[in-house]
Amino acid sequence: MSDQSDAARAGAAGSSSGTEPVRNEVSGSAVSGGVVQAGSIESFQQHAASPTAVGQGSAAIGFAAQVVLTGAQPVLVAWPHQTGVVPRQADCFRPRAELAEALRAASGDEGAGECLVLSGVGGVGKTQLAAHHARRVWQAGEVDLLVWITASSREAVIAAYAQAASETLGGPLSEPDRAASAFLAWLHPRPRSADGDARRWLVVLDDVVDPAHLRGLWPPRNPGGRTLVTTRRRDAALAGHHRSLVEVGLFTPAQALAYLSDTLAVHGRQEAPDELAALAEDLGHLPLALSQAAAYLVDADLDCASYRARLADRNTTLHTLLPEPSGLPDDQAVAVTAAWSLSVELADRTRPRNLAGPMLQLASVLDPNGIPAHVLTSPPALAHLADRRAAATSSGAHPGETATATAEEAAEAVRTLHRLSLVHHTSKNPYRAVRVHQLIQRAVRDSLPPGQVESCGRAAADALMSVWPEVERDTTLAQALRANGEALRELAEEALWQPTPHPLLLRIGQSLGGTGQVTAACHHIGRLVETSRARLGPDDPYTLDARRVLALWRGESGEAQNAVAELADLLAHQRQLLGPDHPDTLRTRSSLGHWQRYAGDTAGGVTTFADLLADQRRLLGADHPDTLVTRRDLAHCEARNGDFATGANALAEVLPRLTEKLGAEHPTTLLTRHDLAFWQSRASGDTCRAVEELTRLLPDMERVLGPEHHHAHITRSNLGNFQGEAGDVAGAVATLTALLTDRKRVLGADHPKTLLTCGDLIRWQARTADPALAAAAFTDLLERLHHVLGPDHPTTLKIRSYFALFRDAAGR
Repeated sequence: MSDQSDAARAGAAGSSSGTEPVRNEVSGSAVSGGVVQAGSIESFQQHAASPTAVGQGSAAIGFAAQVVLTGAQPVLVAWPHQTGVVPRQADCFRPRAELAEALRAASGDEGAGECLVLSGVGGVGKTQLAAHHARRVWQAGEVDLLVWITASSREAVIAAYAQAASETLGGPLSEPDRAASAFLAWLHPRPRSADGDARRWLVVLDDVVDPAHLRGLWPPRNPGGRTLVTTRRRDAALAGHHRSLVEVGLFTPAQALAYLSDTLAVHGRQEAPDELAALAEDLGHLPLALSQAAAYLVDADLDCASYRARLADRNTTLHTLLPEPSGLPDDQAVAVTAAWSLSVELADRTRPRNLAGPMLQLASVLDPNGIPAHVLTSPPALAHLADRRAAATSSGAHPGETATATAEEAAEAVRTLHRLSLVHHTSKNPYRAVRVHQLIQRAVRDSLPPGQVESCGRAAADALMSVWPEVERDTTLAQALRANGEALRELAEEALWQPTPHPLLLRIGQSLGGTGQVTAACHHIGRLVETSRARLGPDDPYTLDARRVLALWRGESGEAQNAVAELADLLAHQRQLLGPDHPDTLRTRSSLGHWQRYAGDTAGGVTTFADLLADQRRLLGADHPDTLVTRRDLAHCEARNGDFATGANALAEVLPRLTEKLGAEHPTTLLTRHDLAFWQSRASGDTCRAVEELTRLLPDMERVLGPEHHHAHITRSNLGNFQGEAGDVAGAVATLTALLTDRKRVLGADHPKTLLTCGDLIRWQARTADPALAAAAFTDLLERLHHVLGPDHPTTLKIRSYFALFRDAAGR
């Protein structure tokens, strides 16, 4: 049955041949001349006459046993009866299978007397779902009375109740508070009427803006009644007391694709499914956005690719890519960009005042998929919130409010945004605690005056750096911080370059490399170098230092020779532009020595480190941390050059100084302990001692750096190999098997270090395995290495040496 026929039936009231004439019913008593003929009614008369009965919201409405409606006229009601207009079903409406069970339960016996609250972000389709449900139960004859109320204010709810009372009880609309009281009383459970019938009803309260608007106005619990509420709110007041709050989510990718395809097909348009899926992804699968974007495509005669290009243009505001108000589809009242404006205004008026808006602005330049909670309560974030609050206060918004912001207030502002469905907050995942829909972010950024996006971006970058640990023990936190840094770079990159390049730019790349994602690190830092060249020039110190970091990670990717060449070229430029004693120049010399030793030029590395050490002693002093680190690097390089004893002795001498200056748990100190155990074993041949030292070191490495840090993995790798060399082949196999599992998980199956661990494991398994099986394993691994890394990669060469030694031991 259509809405038009519903409305006709609602207005028939005794005019059609099918009308069932009945008396108005209040608590089962017959109405005569508008007065309920029953026992004592003085208490309710006093209550109804009170000016605070409904309008002030301080009294519980609808609990009186009897009601007096003076001056009411008896009416005949055509049952079933509808009051209020149910919104028409949107074109190409799609039911939600994931919500079907909750809605079925709401209309079944198990939902008798219950209230279902549909909550979700504006534009997610709550009203359409409620209207579809209301239309279904009405057409199925499951209710006698359907009341649809647009519950945007307390006054609107009272007026709608009064209208329902007028249509069903004959109450006067001139006294809406008393009429609303009468209607709520009529909804209460009561004995069957004289004709043996009890009315079944459904009350829909659509778009409740504030739970306080319903104080004393909630429909009562009645076995014959149902209540359905839609709201953007998530307040605790909406749940409990026989009320169930159900979150309405976005379309799934499949639902969004089907909706776009069907909607465009109505207008004779067809688009490639992959383009539609990409558009749906760009719009965050938000139903209202999909609907309005489809209308814009049709009106502007654009294809998906062209629309997506405009959407990706950060200089284009979102509202210009949506239909004009007169062209909105499905009788929609506002564009998606305006769907959240009232909620943002309400959030800023809620305590703590003038903080929710700035908090949302800060979140609008970070990762929509999850922001760590402590980023938004960090000192830089609080400073930004205080600045924005001070600006609002000086402009006259809530004068007298404090211009500071505390961590507690910041957390409360996040919860306010959560209650209004502007963000989603959870304490169960602190590293992804706050999520924001990408279109809400876009609308917020579009609303900011010139320059404010950049100030938000700079504050967000400072906040990220303030919580980014120097040593990334927790890889989950590091991943979340990188994701937020990348989102910030994409959404507000200008903020990261003005007035000077922000440290966050390099930190993202360093973090990627530190977790083993060397290719991604090279890509990120390579792009950073090109951007710096374009913005600052090729000779700017920042550009030069970024080149140094890029060379380091290219060396880690297996390009040791290229790293040496790049660093040598860079060093010549820095000496000319900055001078030989500039800190950046000294850092490049250290990096050059590092990669000389790994490129095979260990003698050159020894010379580089020796010369650097002399200059650092002159410039910084013998006990400066940088000088001590160079002493450690020189010792390592001497040992790698074949002078095991000299290198080991030098490491033994510098270790106490590093411990004193940097601390026993500093990463460099721990790495020096590792190197000392390694080279002492090589110098003395005492592999058992190396096993003991590395076994003691490993728990410290994992506790301080984290079990997935590459230095912890290196320690486990060398421990396993020393176990094998000491005769504990079973121990070696167990250690390397566990390491291989972890490296596959952390780095991936084709990472050079993973493949090296695989070769180490085969090397020791071959001691006890069938020679034919071991040879096959080596052959298969070498084929993968040739395919993934190439024949000249250091890892490939090392595994070839393992295979050669195995064949030699087998007499071949």
